[in-house]
Amino acid sequence: MLVNVTSSEWDILAFSTAFKLLLFPTYRSTDFEVHRNWLAITHTLPISQWYYDTTSEWTLDYPPFFAYFEKLLSIPAFFIDPRILDLNNLNYSAWSVVAYQRTTVILTELVLAVVLFKFVRGVPDSNTQRLVSASLFLHPGFLIVDHIHFQYNGFLFGILLLSILQARHGNLLASGFFFAVLLNFKHIYMYLAPAYFVYLLRAFCMSPQGSVLPSRFLVLANVVILVFVVSLGPFLLMGQIPQLLSRLFPFTRGLNHAYWAPNAWALLTAADRILLQYAKRFGASFSVDASGVSSSSRGLPIHTFIITIIFQSVFLVKLWRTATYRSFLTALTLCGYTSFMFGWHVHEKAILLVLVPLSLLAAENYAYFRTFMLASTAGVVSLFPLLFTPAEKVIEVVYSLLWAIVVFGPLQQRLYEFPRSLPAVIVGSLETMYLWGFLLLEVVVTLCPVIAKAVAPAPEKWEFLPLLLTSLYCALGLTWAYFRLSFLYIMSK
Repeated sequence: MLVNVTSSEWDILAFSTAFKLLLFPTYRSTDFEVHRNWLAITHTLPISQWYYDTTSEWTLDYPPFFAYFEKLLSIPAFFIDPRILDLNNLNYSAWSVVAYQRTTVILTELVLAVVLFKFVRGVPDSNTQRLVSASLFLHPGFLIVDHIHFQYNGFLFGILLLSILQARHGNLLASGFFFAVLLNFKHIYMYLAPAYFVYLLRAFCMSPQGSVLPSRFLVLANVVILVFVVSLGPFLLMGQIPQLLSRLFPFTRGLNHAYWAPNAWALLTAADRILLQYAKRFGASFSVDASGVSSSSRGLPIHTFIITIIFQSVFLVKLWRTATYRSFLTALTLCGYTSFMFGWHVHEKAILLVLVPLSLLAAENYAYFRTFMLASTAGVVSLFPLLFTPAEKVIEVVYSLLWAIVVFGPLQQRLYEFPRSLPAVIVGSLETMYLWGFLLLEVVVTLCPVIAKAVAPAPEKWEFLPLLLTSLYCALGLTWAYFRLSFLYIMSK
């Protein structure tokens, strides 16, 4: 599996693994118990009860392939410590379960490593691609979300990148197959589905002249249907599809997550809250919806869905007209980006759906690199609130800063272009000022709790302020990067 791995790639693997092993004792979020409970559910209960069990509040709410994945992981867990798989052993935190679950993240992330190694092979500028691949494998987002907070994003993004790699090689049927597999592991990747649908339909199921190729369409359709049958078939036979869908799509949640993801709705909600306070204190003449004042996240899923589709349609039309690999990769990134910016109840961790494919575009030219740098900085910093204990805060800040120096510096040297107009100089200067502003942001959010305890009569009222400042400042950069990338794509030939 790791054939023809260079010495530098072995060094990256060794360093990464050693560092991640040192993170075993660090903070774990409730997601750690979520996955332990899923191990217990899939090991202890028959498949007919997987999506009905409510022993724990952390019920199974991922698609069946991930449930099968947890079932496989439960097999060695039984021999390591059977108590891991006790359904009633809630919040079990013995060293055996910590070491086992953390190890499974490292081992399954090898899928990502192998695919990234393959991205380096057969490209004109292998040194630049090797830097991009290394930046992805060592990405602060994976370190924060997977190896401290706890999830399996490295493994899942490995499957996504494998699908993208197949598209780069022209193996579009394989690309569609792996994406269908991915959808049945985690349904959040539906954000990217419109780009896949348009690209595969235009580039695989139609000739360059625009005529439909029925045989290819049927082959692709059968491959995708087969994947879904393997995944959903048992639950379809048991008549459990409605129950499964209710777990996967809980639309009863609000517009914003508890910590506002740094998107358009964070900016809108902040403006909304400011106007409400203005109306309360100064008796403004405009009407206020009394039933909504107590809610920090109003709206309906259908509204966000329509807005998302409208914005995505612009990029999908462009993709239909220029169905090349590069066009597909950019449209894919923008579909994920649009869903992040305008989707319903978006989690801050969903920014990885933007940052990972965007990294593959970073070396296209200086304009794309600049967009990548802005989005990556804002996106990574937006993940910082996931870790709130002092030691982990130091780790994420220092690691992210070192990663940025190692990645941004060499790419800047290779791709830099001197601005050719006064507006370009002004925009570049404002972007640079924004990037330096993250240092001030970190100082402010670090001192906020200290200052609140010292001077505020009710310091608990200010607990959300650091999260608010982080969300809004990151939202500004991510919004600008979104429109920047949109412009670059629409104007590209």
